[in-house]
Amino acid sequence: MRLFDAILDANHRAVAGDLSAGIHVADYADELPVVALTCIDPRLNRLFPGVLALPDEHFIWLRNAGNIITGPLSSTMRSLALACAVKGGREIAVIGHTDCKVRHTSIPQLIECFKALGIERHQLPENLTEYFGVFASERQNVIRGVDFVRQSHLIGARIPVHGLLVDIQSGRLEWIVNGYDVLARPSAAQAHVRLPTLGGVVGDLVTGAGFNFGEMKFPESKIGETASAVFQSLSEPGPATPALPPSAPTPVPPVPPALPPPPARPRVVPIPPPIQIHVGGRDRRR
Repeated sequence: MRLFDAILDANHRAVAGDLSAGIHVADYADELPVVALTCIDPRLNRLFPGVLALPDEHFIWLRNAGNIITGPLSSTMRSLALACAVKGGREIAVIGHTDCKVRHTSIPQLIECFKALGIERHQLPENLTEYFGVFASERQNVIRGVDFVRQSHLIGARIPVHGLLVDIQSGRLEWIVNGYDVLARPSAAQAHVRLPTLGGVVGDLVTGAGFNFGEMKFPESKIGETASAVFQSLSEPGPATPALPPSAPTPVPPVPPALPPPPARPRVVPIPPPIQIHVGGRDRRR
């Protein structure tokens, strides 16, 4: 069991009510001290370093608003690097917490907060989200911070970088990024493997690296001589092809006689109605 395996185990047992939960620091001398980055929220003062079951002398505590890391060469990264190089930190933990006030602050609210201090919008950086690292999820903020630390060339490749989230009420730790698992993954190709590149291939062709032009054997015949031989072979008459016997003509089926036209229908002439004469009337029609 490694250091943070023991820390998480002791933490969960303590939250469940085990008063004897803790770790034997002497068993993990090669993995101490721990460098932890947390938020400046004063509610964390009562939790650290107790939630990690570590004494003060094995706990290097770095803090900023929102435990935010904005890049692999940021000022926070400088502090983490110095904590490892100068103070001897062996493992790094980026620890967020629930109910973070930075997460609940939007950019318009942030502008109003600065305005209340007499700082107008034009005096602030153009990209406030990038500069202040405002985030919408505590977990995503921790993961992003761990990624920046792992990408930084200021942090030794053998230093595990963990990501955790602590419950502000109970003190229970959640392991978001296991630095041991990430450290065990291969990050680059093996040194003795040489991958071909387009530039290398072109360079080999230009400089002749990898083969000797003097050892290459070319055909002694010239292209013009080969072309003449081909045209000559095409112009010479080939063997006569035997004629095929004449085939019998295909019989043509007889044409059926034409059908007689349909009989013409007799023309029907409509008969007008008879003329009626009304007797006794003044008008008579015939």
